[in-house]
Amino acid sequence: MLANYHAHTWRCGHATGTEEAYIQLALQNGCKIFGFSDHTPYPFPNSYRSTYRMSLEQIDNYVETVLNLRKAFAGQIEIPLGLEVEYYPNYFPKLLDALRGYPIDYFLLGQHFLGNEIDNWYCGRQTDDVQKLRQYCNQCIEAMETGRFTYLAHPDLIPFTGDLQIYQKEMRRLCLAAQENNIPLELNLLGLGTHRHYPNPNFWKIAGEVGAQAIWGYDAHDTESFTTYPVIEGQAQALTQRYGLRRLETILLRKPV
Repeated sequence: MLANYHAHTWRCGHATGTEEAYIQLALQNGCKIFGFSDHTPYPFPNSYRSTYRMSLEQIDNYVETVLNLRKAFAGQIEIPLGLEVEYYPNYFPKLLDALRGYPIDYFLLGQHFLGNEIDNWYCGRQTDDVQKLRQYCNQCIEAMETGRFTYLAHPDLIPFTGDLQIYQKEMRRLCLAAQENNIPLELNLLGLGTHRHYPNPNFWKIAGEVGAQAIWGYDAHDTESFTTYPVIEGQAQALTQRYGLRRLETILLRKPV
């Protein structure tokens, strides 16, 4: 794979391996661009602690580490600096303020919770609730319309078990909004390789029908998974061809702040 923009570090609390080890393995696999996009810190109220993202206190070290790697491997591989970010309306403006002054190259939109996360629903949990499906799509669309995001990670994260026609209607609306805002959709290789409920064939059939742009993303959480990526990439290629997806190998990064 020529480029990957979706990779996590130990700071999020559920990834392992050093950043340099990721880069060494990326080089061995012929990767020319390897971006880090760890789970963003968020300026939540002090009474709330999110358990799967870096803290605001860690952002300096994260930025310094990636920039040092960029210098160390200059001329061998491009290493953009990103964050995977949810769109939480109550706190998103505060996040932008907190990140001003940092050389962040891009945001990936990864909408893991509805609302503002606090006391709300995790989007990777099964549901037949039409309102949850609709809110997920509405929130992703509102995020894309901010112009702050480079692409939408695992857009098929929500495992809707209700009426298929309703799912198709809502996801078509999501895919069309991505087209209107020139936002590629990620075919998530972590989900493919670990046999999760995504990539969802029903979603990618719609994406292909509307001519959506697609980008592959490792969503790397450990260095060991690199040994399986050649096989997973073959599966991703089969899905890309089956649904007639317009795959992008590289992507133009949107400066978010």
